[in-house]
Amino acid sequence: MSTTTVYAKRRAAIAKALKAAGGGIALLPTAPESPRNRDSDFPYRHDSYFYYLTGFEEPSSWLLIEASGKTTLFCRPKDLEREIWDGIRLGPKAAPAALGVDAAFSVDKLDEKMPDLLANQKAVWFPFATHKGLETQVDGWLNAVRARVRMGAECPQSQHDLCRLLDEMRLFKDSHEIAILRRAGQISAGAHVRAMMTSAAMLRSGAHGVKGGPREYHLEAELLHEFRRHGSQFPAYTSIVAAGANACILHYRAGDAALKPGELCLIDAGCELDGYASDITRTFPADGKFTPAQRTLYDIVVAAQEAAIKVTKPGKRFTDPHDAAARVLAQGMLDVGLLNKSKHGKVDDVIESGAYRQFYMHRTGHWMGMDVHDCGDYTEPGSKPREEKDALGQLVMKKPPRILRAGMVTTIEPGLYVRPAKGVPKEFWNIGIRIEDDALVTAKGCELMTRGVPVTADEIEALMA
Repeated sequence: MSTTTVYAKRRAAIAKALKAAGGGIALLPTAPESPRNRDSDFPYRHDSYFYYLTGFEEPSSWLLIEASGKTTLFCRPKDLEREIWDGIRLGPKAAPAALGVDAAFSVDKLDEKMPDLLANQKAVWFPFATHKGLETQVDGWLNAVRARVRMGAECPQSQHDLCRLLDEMRLFKDSHEIAILRRAGQISAGAHVRAMMTSAAMLRSGAHGVKGGPREYHLEAELLHEFRRHGSQFPAYTSIVAAGANACILHYRAGDAALKPGELCLIDAGCELDGYASDITRTFPADGKFTPAQRTLYDIVVAAQEAAIKVTKPGKRFTDPHDAAARVLAQGMLDVGLLNKSKHGKVDDVIESGAYRQFYMHRTGHWMGMDVHDCGDYTEPGSKPREEKDALGQLVMKKPPRILRAGMVTTIEPGLYVRPAKGVPKEFWNIGIRIEDDALVTAKGCELMTRGVPVTADEIEALMA
Protein backbone atom coordinates (compact mmCIF):
# COMPACT_ATOMS: atom_id res chain seq x y z
CA MET A 1 0.00 0.00 0.00
CA SER A 2 1.42 3.41 -0.97
CA THR A 3 1.73 6.12 1.64
CA THR A 4 -0.74 8.24 -0.34
CA THR A 5 -3.30 5.44 0.02
CA VAL A 6 -2.63 5.19 3.77
CA TYR A 7 -3.54 8.84 4.33
CA ALA A 8 -6.49 8.67 1.92
CA LYS A 9 -7.96 5.77 3.91
CA ARG A 10 -7.68 7.79 7.12
CA ARG A 11 -9.41 10.79 5.53
CA ALA A 12 -12.15 8.49 4.24
CA ALA A 13 -12.65 7.16 7.78
CA ILE A 14 -13.14 10.70 9.07
CA ALA A 15 -15.64 11.43 6.27
CA LYS A 16 -17.52 8.28 7.19
CA ALA A 17 -17.62 9.34 10.84
CA LEU A 18 -18.91 12.79 9.86
CA LYS A 19 -21.63 11.21 7.78
CA ALA A 20 -22.63 8.92 10.65
CA ALA A 21 -22.84 11.95 12.92
CA GLY A 22 -25.35 13.61 10.60
CA GLY A 23 -23.06 15.37 8.16
CA GLY A 24 -20.73 18.31 8.33
CA ILE A 25 -17.22 19.42 7.51
CA ALA A 26 -13.92 19.00 9.38
CA LEU A 27 -11.16 21.59 9.21
CA LEU A 28 -7.65 21.13 10.54
CA PRO A 29 -4.60 23.41 10.43
CA THR A 30 -1.04 22.28 10.83
CA ALA A 31 1.34 23.80 13.38
CA PRO A 32 2.67 27.33 12.79
CA GLU A 33 6.34 28.15 12.53
CA SER A 34 7.75 29.33 15.85
CA PRO A 35 10.40 32.08 16.09
CA ARG A 36 13.39 31.26 18.29
CA ASN A 37 14.96 34.70 18.21
CA ARG A 38 15.61 37.43 15.66
CA ASP A 39 15.59 36.03 12.12
CA SER A 40 15.69 32.44 13.36
CA ASP A 41 12.93 29.87 13.89
CA PHE A 42 12.86 26.72 15.96
CA PRO A 43 13.20 23.60 13.77
CA TYR A 44 9.76 23.14 12.25
CA ARG A 45 7.61 20.22 13.34
CA HIS A 46 4.15 19.61 11.83
CA ASP A 47 0.94 19.16 13.81
CA SER A 48 0.47 15.45 14.53
CA TYR A 49 -3.25 15.38 13.67
CA PHE A 50 -2.65 17.15 10.37
CA TYR A 51 0.25 14.88 9.43
CA TYR A 52 -1.79 11.80 10.38
CA LEU A 53 -4.32 12.70 7.67
CA THR A 54 -1.99 14.08 4.99
CA GLY A 55 1.65 13.06 5.41
CA PHE A 56 2.38 16.69 4.50
CA GLU A 57 5.08 18.54 6.42
CA GLU A 58 4.89 22.12 5.13
CA PRO A 59 3.75 24.90 7.49
CA SER A 60 0.81 27.26 6.78
CA SER A 61 -1.38 24.40 5.56
CA TRP A 62 -5.02 23.47 6.18
CA LEU A 63 -7.06 20.36 5.44
CA LEU A 64 -10.84 20.20 4.97
CA ILE A 65 -12.82 16.96 4.86
CA GLU A 66 -16.51 16.88 4.01
CA ALA A 67 -18.95 14.13 4.94
CA SER A 68 -19.32 13.48 1.21
CA GLY A 69 -15.66 12.44 1.15
CA LYS A 70 -14.36 15.49 -0.69
CA THR A 71 -11.01 16.74 0.61
CA THR A 72 -9.51 20.20 0.11
CA LEU A 73 -6.01 21.38 0.97
CA PHE A 74 -4.77 24.92 1.43
CA CYS A 75 -1.00 25.30 1.25
CA ARG A 76 1.69 27.86 0.53
CA PRO A 77 1.84 29.03 -3.11
CA LYS A 78 4.94 28.52 -5.20
CA ASP A 79 7.35 31.41 -4.65
CA LEU A 80 10.68 31.14 -6.42
CA GLU A 81 12.29 33.91 -4.39
CA ARG A 82 11.33 32.39 -1.01
CA GLU A 83 12.25 28.91 -2.22
CA ILE A 84 15.83 30.11 -2.76
CA TRP A 85 16.00 30.85 0.98
CA ASP A 86 13.67 28.31 2.60
CA GLY A 87 13.39 25.33 0.26
CA ILE A 88 11.10 24.01 -2.45
CA ARG A 89 7.33 24.23 -1.88
CA LEU A 90 4.88 21.69 -3.22
CA GLY A 91 2.31 24.30 -4.25
CA PRO A 92 -1.46 23.94 -4.88
CA LYS A 93 -1.08 22.76 -8.48
CA ALA A 94 0.96 19.68 -7.58
CA ALA A 95 -0.80 18.90 -4.27
CA PRO A 96 -3.77 16.83 -5.53
CA ALA A 97 -1.59 14.32 -7.36
CA ALA A 98 1.12 14.25 -4.69
CA LEU A 99 -1.17 13.97 -1.66
CA GLY A 100 -4.32 12.40 -3.07
CA VAL A 101 -6.64 15.29 -2.17
CA ASP A 102 -9.49 16.39 -4.43
CA ALA A 103 -8.66 20.09 -4.61
CA ALA A 104 -5.96 22.48 -3.44
CA PHE A 105 -5.71 26.26 -3.17
CA SER A 106 -3.19 28.81 -2.04
CA VAL A 107 -3.44 29.50 1.68
CA ASP A 108 -3.71 33.17 0.70
CA LYS A 109 -7.28 32.38 -0.41
CA LEU A 110 -8.28 30.72 2.89
CA ASP A 111 -10.45 33.57 4.22
CA GLU A 112 -12.03 34.07 0.82
CA LYS A 113 -13.04 30.46 0.23
CA MET A 114 -13.78 29.21 3.74
CA PRO A 115 -17.27 30.79 4.02
CA ASP A 116 -18.25 29.07 0.77
CA LEU A 117 -16.99 25.73 2.08
CA LEU A 118 -18.79 26.13 5.40
CA ALA A 119 -22.09 27.27 3.92
CA ASN A 120 -24.90 24.70 3.98
CA GLN A 121 -22.92 22.30 6.16
CA LYS A 122 -24.84 20.86 9.10
CA ALA A 123 -21.91 21.05 11.52
CA VAL A 124 -18.29 22.11 11.68
CA TRP A 125 -15.63 19.98 13.34
CA PHE A 126 -12.21 21.29 14.37
CA PRO A 127 -9.70 20.48 17.13
CA PHE A 128 -10.64 22.28 20.32
CA ALA A 129 -7.99 24.05 22.43
CA THR A 130 -5.03 22.96 20.32
CA HIS A 131 -4.37 25.97 18.04
CA LYS A 132 -4.36 29.43 19.56
CA GLY A 133 -6.93 31.68 17.88
CA LEU A 134 -8.57 28.91 15.85
CA GLU A 135 -11.96 29.35 17.51
CA THR A 136 -11.87 33.07 16.66
CA GLN A 137 -11.06 32.27 13.02
CA VAL A 138 -13.95 29.84 12.81
CA ASP A 139 -16.29 32.40 14.36
CA GLY A 140 -15.24 34.93 11.73
CA TRP A 141 -15.94 32.52 8.88
CA LEU A 142 -19.30 31.57 10.37
CA ASN A 143 -20.26 35.23 10.68
CA ALA A 144 -19.50 35.61 6.98
CA VAL A 145 -21.84 32.67 6.27
CA ARG A 146 -24.59 34.21 8.44
CA ALA A 147 -24.33 37.41 6.40
CA ARG A 148 -25.53 35.41 3.39
CA VAL A 149 -28.61 33.81 4.95
CA ARG A 150 -30.94 36.15 3.05
CA MET A 151 -29.41 34.76 -0.12
CA GLY A 152 -30.29 31.20 0.91
CA ALA A 153 -27.08 30.12 2.65
CA GLU A 154 -27.40 28.06 5.82
CA CYS A 155 -24.86 28.26 8.64
CA PRO A 156 -23.62 25.17 10.51
CA GLN A 157 -25.78 24.79 13.60
CA SER A 158 -23.24 23.03 15.81
CA GLN A 159 -19.51 22.80 16.49
CA HIS A 160 -17.73 19.62 17.57
CA ASP A 161 -14.26 18.63 18.72
CA LEU A 162 -12.48 16.83 15.89
CA CYS A 163 -10.01 15.40 18.41
CA ARG A 164 -12.77 13.09 19.63
CA LEU A 165 -12.74 11.27 16.30
CA LEU A 166 -9.02 11.47 15.65
CA ASP A 167 -7.91 10.38 19.11
CA GLU A 168 -9.76 7.09 18.83
CA MET A 169 -8.33 6.44 15.37
CA ARG A 170 -4.77 7.26 16.42
CA LEU A 171 -4.97 5.03 19.48
CA PHE A 172 -4.99 1.95 17.23
CA LYS A 173 -1.88 1.74 15.04
CA ASP A 174 -2.06 0.37 11.51
CA SER A 175 0.68 -1.66 9.81
CA HIS A 176 2.25 1.49 8.31
CA GLU A 177 2.59 3.07 11.74
CA ILE A 178 3.82 -0.11 13.43
CA ALA A 179 6.64 -0.50 10.89
CA ILE A 180 7.85 3.04 11.62
CA LEU A 181 7.54 2.58 15.38
CA ARG A 182 9.59 -0.61 15.22
CA ARG A 183 12.33 1.14 13.26
CA ALA A 184 12.30 4.13 15.63
CA GLY A 185 12.66 1.71 18.53
CA GLN A 186 15.62 0.02 16.87
CA ILE A 187 17.40 3.31 16.25
CA SER A 188 16.81 4.49 19.82
CA ALA A 189 17.96 1.17 21.26
CA GLY A 190 21.19 1.49 19.29
CA ALA A 191 21.68 4.98 20.71
CA HIS A 192 21.33 3.70 24.26
CA VAL A 193 23.85 0.94 23.56
CA ARG A 194 26.26 3.52 22.17
CA ALA A 195 25.84 5.73 25.25
CA MET A 196 26.47 2.83 27.64
CA MET A 197 29.61 1.75 25.83
CA THR A 198 30.86 5.32 25.56
CA SER A 199 30.40 5.91 29.28
CA ALA A 200 32.46 2.86 30.20
CA ALA A 201 35.13 3.56 27.58
CA MET A 202 35.57 7.19 28.65
CA LEU A 203 35.93 6.30 32.30
CA ARG A 204 38.35 3.45 31.56
CA SER A 205 40.57 5.58 29.33
CA GLY A 206 40.60 8.77 31.32
CA ALA A 207 37.77 10.26 29.26
CA HIS A 208 39.83 10.44 26.06
CA GLY A 209 41.52 13.57 27.37
CA VAL A 210 38.26 15.39 28.19
CA LYS A 211 39.08 17.98 30.84
CA GLY A 212 37.30 17.23 34.09
CA GLY A 213 36.15 13.81 32.91
CA PRO A 214 33.05 12.68 31.01
CA ARG A 215 29.84 14.65 31.51
CA GLU A 216 26.16 14.06 30.95
CA TYR A 217 26.27 16.15 27.79
CA HIS A 218 28.89 13.83 26.29
CA LEU A 219 26.40 10.97 26.40
CA GLU A 220 23.61 13.22 25.09
CA ALA A 221 25.84 13.97 22.09
CA GLU A 222 26.26 10.24 21.44
CA LEU A 223 22.48 9.77 21.52
CA LEU A 224 21.83 12.60 19.08
CA HIS A 225 24.56 11.39 16.73
CA GLU A 226 23.11 7.89 16.62
CA PHE A 227 19.56 9.18 16.08
CA ARG A 228 20.52 11.39 13.18
CA ARG A 229 22.93 9.06 11.40
CA HIS A 230 20.15 6.48 11.03
CA GLY A 231 17.69 8.96 9.49
CA SER A 232 15.74 10.16 12.50
CA GLN A 233 14.61 13.75 12.05
CA PHE A 234 14.45 14.79 15.72
CA PRO A 235 14.68 13.58 19.29
CA ALA A 236 11.12 12.68 20.31
CA TYR A 237 11.57 14.76 23.45
CA THR A 238 14.36 16.47 25.40
CA SER A 239 16.79 13.73 26.35
CA ILE A 240 17.23 12.94 30.04
CA VAL A 241 20.81 12.02 30.92
CA ALA A 242 21.03 12.00 34.71
CA ALA A 243 24.19 11.07 36.56
CA GLY A 244 24.18 10.03 40.21
CA ALA A 245 21.61 11.79 42.38
CA ASN A 246 20.20 13.62 39.33
CA ALA A 247 18.43 10.37 38.42
CA CYS A 248 16.02 11.06 41.29
CA ILE A 249 14.74 14.12 39.38
CA LEU A 250 12.09 12.74 37.04
CA HIS A 251 12.31 15.37 34.28
CA TYR A 252 15.98 16.23 34.63
CA ARG A 253 17.63 17.54 31.46
CA ALA A 254 21.12 16.52 30.40
CA GLY A 255 23.53 18.97 31.99
CA ASP A 256 27.20 19.14 32.84
CA ALA A 257 27.29 16.83 35.87
CA ALA A 258 30.24 14.44 35.85
CA LEU A 259 29.87 10.70 35.30
CA LYS A 260 31.62 9.04 38.21
CA PRO A 261 32.76 5.46 38.86
CA GLY A 262 30.48 3.81 41.39
CA GLU A 263 27.45 5.91 40.41
CA LEU A 264 24.53 5.13 38.14
CA CYS A 265 23.45 7.02 35.05
CA LEU A 266 19.80 7.12 33.96
CA ILE A 267 19.07 7.86 30.31
CA ASP A 268 15.51 8.46 29.10
CA ALA A 269 15.73 9.22 25.40
CA GLY A 270 14.17 8.31 22.09
CA CYS A 271 14.18 9.47 18.50
CA GLU A 272 11.34 10.63 16.29
CA LEU A 273 11.25 8.95 12.89
CA ASP A 274 8.89 10.04 10.11
CA GLY A 275 6.52 11.59 12.62
CA TYR A 276 6.55 8.73 15.17
CA ALA A 277 8.19 8.65 18.58
CA SER A 278 10.11 6.09 20.58
CA ASP A 279 10.66 6.20 24.32
CA ILE A 280 13.33 4.17 26.12
CA THR A 281 14.83 4.42 29.59
CA ARG A 282 17.82 2.49 30.84
CA THR A 283 19.82 2.87 34.02
CA PHE A 284 23.40 1.62 34.13
CA PRO A 285 26.59 1.96 36.16
CA ALA A 286 28.71 4.72 34.64
CA ASP A 287 31.82 2.55 34.82
CA GLY A 288 30.06 -0.68 33.83
CA LYS A 289 29.81 -2.43 37.20
CA PHE A 290 26.86 -2.31 39.62
CA THR A 291 27.54 -1.97 43.31
CA PRO A 292 25.70 -4.48 45.55
CA ALA A 293 23.20 -1.82 46.70
CA GLN A 294 22.57 -0.62 43.14
CA ARG A 295 22.05 -4.14 41.89
CA THR A 296 19.64 -4.96 44.71
CA LEU A 297 17.33 -2.12 43.74
CA TYR A 298 17.89 -2.61 40.02
CA ASP A 299 16.76 -6.24 40.18
CA ILE A 300 13.56 -5.15 41.94
CA VAL A 301 12.75 -2.76 39.08
CA VAL A 302 13.50 -5.48 36.50
CA ALA A 303 11.09 -7.82 38.30
CA ALA A 304 8.47 -5.06 38.42
CA GLN A 305 8.73 -4.51 34.68
CA GLU A 306 8.48 -8.24 33.99
CA ALA A 307 5.30 -8.40 36.08
CA ALA A 308 3.84 -5.46 34.12
CA ILE A 309 4.77 -7.01 30.78
CA LYS A 310 2.91 -10.23 31.65
CA VAL A 311 -0.38 -8.38 32.04
CA THR A 312 0.04 -6.13 29.00
CA LYS A 313 -2.30 -8.04 26.73
CA PRO A 314 -5.80 -7.86 25.25
CA GLY A 315 -8.61 -7.92 27.80
CA LYS A 316 -6.56 -6.43 30.60
CA ARG A 317 -7.10 -2.85 31.74
CA PHE A 318 -4.64 -0.03 31.10
CA THR A 319 -4.02 0.20 34.85
CA ASP A 320 -3.23 -3.51 35.31
CA PRO A 321 0.47 -3.20 34.37
CA HIS A 322 0.85 -0.35 36.86
CA ASP A 323 -0.86 -2.34 39.60
CA ALA A 324 1.34 -5.37 38.91
CA ALA A 325 4.54 -3.29 38.90
CA ALA A 326 3.59 -1.32 42.00
CA ARG A 327 2.96 -4.53 43.92
CA VAL A 328 6.41 -5.92 43.10
CA LEU A 329 8.06 -2.59 43.92
CA ALA A 330 6.19 -2.32 47.21
CA GLN A 331 7.22 -5.82 48.24
CA GLY A 332 10.81 -5.00 47.30
CA MET A 333 10.71 -1.82 49.39
CA LEU A 334 9.65 -3.88 52.39
CA ASP A 335 12.22 -6.61 51.74
CA VAL A 336 15.22 -4.26 51.57
CA GLY A 337 14.13 -1.88 54.30
CA LEU A 338 13.13 1.17 52.27
CA LEU A 339 9.81 0.80 54.07
CA ASN A 340 9.70 -0.41 57.66
CA LYS A 341 7.52 -3.51 57.98
CA SER A 342 6.57 -2.73 61.58
CA LYS A 343 5.30 0.68 60.51
CA HIS A 344 3.83 -0.03 57.09
CA GLY A 345 2.68 -3.65 57.42
CA LYS A 346 2.48 -6.06 54.51
CA VAL A 347 2.39 -5.35 50.79
CA ASP A 348 -1.41 -4.97 50.72
CA ASP A 349 -1.15 -2.34 53.44
CA VAL A 350 1.55 -0.48 51.50
CA ILE A 351 -0.59 -0.45 48.36
CA GLU A 352 -3.68 0.64 50.29
CA SER A 353 -1.90 3.46 52.12
CA GLY A 354 0.11 4.58 49.10
CA ALA A 355 3.31 4.53 51.16
CA TYR A 356 5.22 3.20 48.15
CA ARG A 357 4.82 6.59 46.46
CA GLN A 358 7.73 7.92 48.49
CA PHE A 359 9.98 5.95 46.14
CA TYR A 360 7.71 5.42 43.11
CA MET A 361 5.55 8.42 42.31
CA HIS A 362 4.57 8.07 38.63
CA ARG A 363 2.47 5.74 36.53
CA THR A 364 3.90 2.70 34.78
CA GLY A 365 2.92 3.70 31.27
CA HIS A 366 1.29 6.03 28.76
CA TRP A 367 0.05 5.78 25.19
CA MET A 368 2.75 6.33 22.59
CA GLY A 369 2.70 6.98 18.85
CA MET A 370 3.06 10.18 16.87
CA ASP A 371 3.47 12.02 20.18
CA VAL A 372 5.61 10.51 22.91
CA HIS A 373 2.64 10.99 25.25
CA ASP A 374 0.10 10.12 22.61
CA CYS A 375 -3.59 10.88 22.43
CA GLY A 376 -6.37 8.46 23.36
CA ASP A 377 -8.76 7.95 26.26
CA TYR A 378 -7.42 6.21 29.35
CA THR A 379 -10.94 5.24 30.41
CA GLU A 380 -13.28 2.87 28.59
CA PRO A 381 -15.56 4.73 26.15
CA GLY A 382 -19.26 4.32 26.86
CA SER A 383 -18.72 3.03 30.39
CA LYS A 384 -20.48 4.43 33.45
CA PRO A 385 -18.58 6.19 36.25
CA ARG A 386 -18.07 4.27 39.47
CA GLU A 387 -16.97 5.26 42.95
CA GLU A 388 -13.21 4.80 43.59
CA LYS A 389 -10.50 6.12 45.85
CA ASP A 390 -8.05 8.58 44.31
CA ALA A 391 -4.32 8.90 45.07
CA LEU A 392 -5.15 10.76 48.28
CA GLY A 393 -7.63 8.14 49.44
CA GLN A 394 -10.67 10.30 48.74
CA LEU A 395 -13.76 8.87 47.07
CA VAL A 396 -14.33 10.14 43.54
CA MET A 397 -16.43 9.09 40.56
CA LYS A 398 -14.30 7.52 37.84
CA LYS A 399 -14.91 5.59 34.66
CA PRO A 400 -13.32 2.12 34.46
CA PRO A 401 -9.81 2.08 32.92
CA ARG A 402 -9.42 1.41 29.22
CA ILE A 403 -9.45 -2.20 28.10
CA LEU A 404 -6.25 -3.08 26.21
CA ARG A 405 -6.76 -4.20 22.63
CA ALA A 406 -4.46 -5.23 19.79
CA GLY A 407 -2.92 -2.28 17.98
CA MET A 408 -2.48 -0.06 21.02
CA VAL A 409 1.04 1.02 21.97
CA THR A 410 1.97 1.79 25.55
CA THR A 411 5.17 2.26 27.50
CA ILE A 412 6.08 0.07 30.48
CA GLU A 413 8.30 2.04 32.83
CA PRO A 414 8.56 1.18 36.53
CA GLY A 415 11.19 2.85 38.68
CA LEU A 416 12.63 3.50 42.13
CA TYR A 417 13.93 6.89 43.30
CA VAL A 418 15.58 7.04 46.71
CA ARG A 419 16.34 10.46 48.13
CA PRO A 420 18.12 10.84 51.45
CA ALA A 421 15.57 10.63 54.25
CA LYS A 422 15.28 9.60 57.85
CA GLY A 423 14.80 5.87 58.21
CA VAL A 424 16.02 5.10 54.68
CA PRO A 425 19.16 2.90 54.57
CA LYS A 426 22.10 5.09 53.55
CA GLU A 427 23.47 2.59 51.05
CA PHE A 428 20.43 3.34 48.86
CA TRP A 429 20.56 7.13 49.08
CA ASN A 430 20.62 9.04 45.77
CA ILE A 431 19.95 5.95 43.67
CA GLY A 432 17.43 6.55 40.89
CA ILE A 433 16.42 3.70 38.56
CA ARG A 434 13.91 3.48 35.73
CA ILE A 435 13.52 0.86 33.00
CA GLU A 436 11.23 1.67 30.08
CA ASP A 437 10.22 -0.13 26.89
CA ASP A 438 7.61 0.46 24.19
CA ALA A 439 5.02 -2.29 23.98
CA LEU A 440 2.71 -3.02 21.05
CA VAL A 441 -0.37 -4.90 22.24
CA THR A 442 -0.78 -7.97 20.00
CA ALA A 443 -3.46 -10.62 19.67
CA LYS A 444 -2.03 -12.74 22.50
CA GLY A 445 0.23 -10.45 24.50
CA CYS A 446 2.62 -7.67 23.66
CA GLU A 447 5.69 -7.07 21.52
CA LEU A 448 8.50 -5.05 23.09
CA MET A 449 9.80 -2.93 20.22
CA THR A 450 12.80 -1.53 22.09
CA ARG A 451 14.66 -4.58 23.35
CA GLY A 452 17.69 -3.95 21.15
CA VAL A 453 19.32 -2.55 24.29
CA PRO A 454 20.13 -4.79 27.29
CA VAL A 455 17.86 -4.85 30.33
CA THR A 456 19.20 -7.18 33.03
CA ALA A 457 22.17 -6.22 35.15
CA ASP A 458 24.25 -9.10 33.78
CA GLU A 459 23.53 -8.09 30.18
CA ILE A 460 24.42 -4.45 30.85
CA GLU A 461 27.68 -5.36 32.58
CA ALA A 462 28.62 -7.71 29.74
CA LEU A 463 27.95 -5.03 27.13
CA MET A 464 29.89 -2.35 28.97
CA ALA A 465 32.83 -4.69 29.58
